[in-house]
Amino acid sequence: MSQTFAFYDARAEEAARDAKTATLDNVRERALRSQKTWRALADQAKKIEKSRAKAASERLERLAAAEDAEDAATDPATTAAEA
Repeated sequence: MSQTFAFYDARAEEAARDAKTATLDNVRERALRSQKTWRALADQAKKIEKSRAKAASERLERLAAAEDAEDAATDPATTAAEA
């Protein structure tokens, strides 16, 4: 199952709330470590989402360019005008 930025962000916020309400030092420290880890995972998930979106956009641009080139190569009006 793929986790999203929203999931990791929610866990980080939950850990921050736990740390804020903790009365014992060791519990607060554990919650702060959890928050740090969840935040790092959230940041990584956001980076991956951006990377995937960029890759998808580039892939669509390449496909469109390839289709345009193929259309130009098979269009009789274009090839007759070039001759």
